[in-house]
Amino acid sequence: MIKKKLIFLIFIILLFNLTSGFFIKIKNSYSQTQKNESDKKDKSNNKLLKEAMFYKKLDKKRVQCNLCPRRCVIEDGQVGFCRVRQNIEGTLYSLNYGRIAAMNVDPIEKKPFFHFLPGTKSFSIACAGCNLRCKYCQNWEISQRGVAETDPYIEPEKVVELALKSGSKSIAYTYSEPIVFYEYLIDTAKLAKEKGLKNVVVTAGYINKEPLEYMLKYIDGVKVDLKGFSNENFYLKYTSGKIQPVLETIKTIKKSGRWLEIVNLIIPQANDDEKDIKALCKWIKENIGDDVPLHFTRFYPNYQMQNTPPTPQTTIINARKIALDMGLKYVYTGNIYFPEGEATYCNDGSIAFERRGFLLVKNNTQKGICKDGTKIKGVFE
Repeated sequence: MIKKKLIFLIFIILLFNLTSGFFIKIKNSYSQTQKNESDKKDKSNNKLLKEAMFYKKLDKKRVQCNLCPRRCVIEDGQVGFCRVRQNIEGTLYSLNYGRIAAMNVDPIEKKPFFHFLPGTKSFSIACAGCNLRCKYCQNWEISQRGVAETDPYIEPEKVVELALKSGSKSIAYTYSEPIVFYEYLIDTAKLAKEKGLKNVVVTAGYINKEPLEYMLKYIDGVKVDLKGFSNENFYLKYTSGKIQPVLETIKTIKKSGRWLEIVNLIIPQANDDEKDIKALCKWIKENIGDDVPLHFTRFYPNYQMQNTPPTPQTTIINARKIALDMGLKYVYTGNIYFPEGEATYCNDGSIAFERRGFLLVKNNTQKGICKDGTKIKGVFE
């Protein structure tokens, strides 16, 4: 009996040693797997972090972002006003690099660009974030989204590849505010240019001069939202920004020779006063000329201004008339049905470009030249 118990005890000890070794191997294998997964995750996260351009290192691991007029001073671990540029141990990073929040193929007229490759498609992308807080934002689902809610990383090379496959003639950086995904815009635009694609930016123009001038090296066209022209109160109240930097941006773009179009969204009892519309038209004519296309568009209740009624169509049509009477050549109406306000005209009164909403119905020109010899200003090839 004792012999049997001894043999059983030895068996238990051997079994324990064998199984414990086995479980140690399992544990070590699991730990290694976890480490590998963690390393992969770290590498993935590192790929999503891109050191920002245009910032200054300060003391105590603080940084100052110099991309836009806010010039945020950011403490270690904190983000700037745009919420997508973070100070990590004294280095400023773009958190939204390659994190696509929206991607579509649109008519170029939807941006809206009416004098830039009319009738072509534009591969349109956006990343989350914005350096303004417009109470009436029409794309707030994108501009106010967090980075964590956006899609996985898409490298610039892939964007260019998809744009070419789609048959688009350009890449549009749009929907949200391209300024806050500046590094991704620059890297993508450089590659697009090498492949023969045009680059267009749809922006509120809230950017400092140095980064703007650098960006314009790779950009072919810019549409700027000039949100109001009454005084600083409108910009401060409705956008949390200031008007003067936007005006400087518009003048810099015009001086650069890049194609420029301007949009003014008219909001009831906010920026719809006739004297303000006249002041806007006067500034445009005196500072950037009479041939920069100006789009007056209709406001619809949105975001934090759900209780504000839509702009009367007559207000939009009247704004166009004011601009034309003041000598601006290309003035359009948007977000309303008014064919006359969607067309571009030759000097003899005939239609050069006929449009319906975002669609080019008919092009009666040869690369922007009318039958009567009128040369429409724009980019047509």
